[in-house]
Amino acid sequence: MAGQVLLAFSTFPDAPTARKIVRQIVDLKLAACGNIVSPIESIYRWQGKIESNGEALALFKLSADRYPEFEEKLRSLHPYEVPEIICIKIDNGLPEYLRWVSESCAS
Repeated sequence: MAGQVLLAFSTFPDAPTARKIVRQIVDLKLAACGNIVSPIESIYRWQGKIESNGEALALFKLSADRYPEFEEKLRSLHPYEVPEIICIKIDNGLPEYLRWVSESCAS
């Protein structure tokens, strides 16, 4: 069985920014894949006010053992003061796909 696989989420101000950063993360093998969903609308509280903005959402598939490096690099590249970087463990999935994610993230 492949190692633990994670699904990480991060929002960006627009699709071109997301595309540039996702490409860098995948190129560094910190994620096997990144999907960009755009546009999305985000409504959130920031500094005491309700904000609403168009954004792009990136979904990253990565190996759990690369998560610390992934988070550090994504945070350093991200334009937001406090970027959304959250992830969940993948408990089930096509074994061949999960193996591919793990192999693609091997350092």
